[in-house]
Amino acid sequence: MNHKSIIGYSDTETVKLDLDNVSFRSTKYWALKAMKRFRLGGFIILKSSENCYHVVFNRMVSWSENMHIVAWVSLLSKNRGILRWLPMQCIKESSTLRVSTKMEKPSPRIVYRYGEQDDQIQSFLQSRRMIKNMMRRLSKTIPS
Repeated sequence: MNHKSIIGYSDTETVKLDLDNVSFRSTKYWALKAMKRFRLGGFIILKSSENCYHVVFNRMVSWSENMHIVAWVSLLSKNRGILRWLPMQCIKESSTLRVSTKMEKPSPRIVYRYGEQDDQIQSFLQSRRMIKNMMRRLSKTIPS
């Protein structure tokens, strides 16, 4: 498959964080802190590359609450990656996380689960599986 194609998953109702240049321990800390503060029910952490993580939370929220939570984490954590990611999500009016490979980086993989997984996490994982299956089928039919 052409590695120039980067496929992501976007929506407005799922709180997502894209944390770059941060340890797993720090990612887990901010995920737990946000989950408890905003009663998000649960979360998963995906490792997208070395010291880069994605967090997906379980409770469905409005777009304004979503951006409120992401802004809260970005301001308190002072993480440059999420501070750059946040305005792009606001401009697009949906939040996106990568699900495909990216150059030499593999597709993000789940490294930690906590709490409830039955709502937005389940929806995210179903969509991610569908996207990855479509990409696999396409890679078999389209020459590189």
